[in-house]
Amino acid sequence: MRNRSTVIYSVIAALIVLVGLTPLAASAGSTNPGDAGHPAQAEPSATPNDPTWLAFDAARGALEAKTGEDLTWVQNWTFEEADFGDTGIDGCVTLPEGEEPRQVYFGWRFVITTLQGKQYEVRTSFNYKIVTVCDKVTDVAPAAVESNPDGSLPEPVAGAAVSGSFEVGGQITGFHSGTVNAMKTAKMKWAKLQLQVGWDGSGFINEAHASGFKILFSVIGDPTQVMNDAYQQQYADYVGGLAAAGADAIEIWNEMNIDREWPVGQIDGKNYVPLLAKAYNAIKSKNTNTIVITGALAPTGFFGAAGCTDQGCNDDTYIQQMAAAGAGKYADCIGVHYNEGIVSPSQTSGDPRGEYPSRYFGSMLNRAIGPFGDKKACFTELGYLTPEGYGDLPAGFAWAAETSIAEQATWLSEAAVAAAASGRVRLMVVFNVDFTTWSSDPQAGFAIIRADGSCPACDALGKVLTQ
Repeated sequence: MRNRSTVIYSVIAALIVLVGLTPLAASAGSTNPGDAGHPAQAEPSATPNDPTWLAFDAARGALEAKTGEDLTWVQNWTFEEADFGDTGIDGCVTLPEGEEPRQVYFGWRFVITTLQGKQYEVRTSFNYKIVTVCDKVTDVAPAAVESNPDGSLPEPVAGAAVSGSFEVGGQITGFHSGTVNAMKTAKMKWAKLQLQVGWDGSGFINEAHASGFKILFSVIGDPTQVMNDAYQQQYADYVGGLAAAGADAIEIWNEMNIDREWPVGQIDGKNYVPLLAKAYNAIKSKNTNTIVITGALAPTGFFGAAGCTDQGCNDDTYIQQMAAAGAGKYADCIGVHYNEGIVSPSQTSGDPRGEYPSRYFGSMLNRAIGPFGDKKACFTELGYLTPEGYGDLPAGFAWAAETSIAEQATWLSEAAVAAAASGRVRLMVVFNVDFTTWSSDPQAGFAIIRADGSCPACDALGKVLTQ
């Protein structure tokens, strides 16, 4: 009898389109309206040698070689740790006469769906050196199954609100005349502001609508209280009030997969869903047209093969936990952050920091929404950092030292085109429009209104977006 070694991985099904990364140092989601400053975020950063990504890259390459198709973009892919049974890795193919099957009995199993809807199965060894493209899909890997095993979650209030075509917006400090003019040049339809529980948002709603914009609030609160049921109800009542006042979209919390935003030892996607459920029902009870967006996560692989520690979770692991706990029932749109890109959003490789899924625009998209079926993404932060016009970047942001203003403008317009073409994105909010802080957290470097008052990205976006 064969001696099969067991390989221990905590692996959960995930789906990806391209490749990308935003270490925590790059996340810029704690800005208050009218005050661009917030504490700089340093380590941790993402793991560049994720074994599942490297295996997928090998599987995709083998499939391209066999089919002749360009699989730079795919609808989705799933993976799982697999026992290939007695027939081994080659058990899914008809081998030429006389060829012996390779004795690999455990590894990764990928199911790749092309943009045309064709589906393929590819198997690899755990070290991704041995690859088999199967003759057919043997058994489609299941996506995360939404559940409510203990019956503790309420039934969702009816009222989907994500209908409508792709639109672009920007995160702002306020509705200043220069800011509004820049957004209109860029043909933006949305303005985003971040609020703390208890702040009065009615003035911002009125200003946004008077200026011709829809408004998205990203609502954060007290991380030390967020697991408390009474505090969750307070939060829900607050966002329900924003919806009643006319808020067009509300993002429920922010980057809750790291310990800056959620209590240590309690960071798990299933612990977020009760807050989301209360907030969703409170919002829909007041205004069914308000779009409810899940809190966007900090993209990271810092927490290793296990996926989670007490201090945080890798975003793909946390997403799976959310989906399995039923988050999809309480959201119109899945929140996504992507703000440490240093290559074109059309690229699937070539980042000088190394290859990792969240370093690239396309894979960040599918990494976030894959487990949620037909749910669309809302990029609540998407930006490119450039120091041009300001000086040297602080050490924690040195990865963007070579990015130019011209690249920022081009890449933002390319991201908008790619997002619209995907059919899977409802909203792309540019981070940011008008921040001026240049410090240990150089938010002005993300701003599309540059130090000299120009806005090349406004012109670039305006050329690719419709009125």
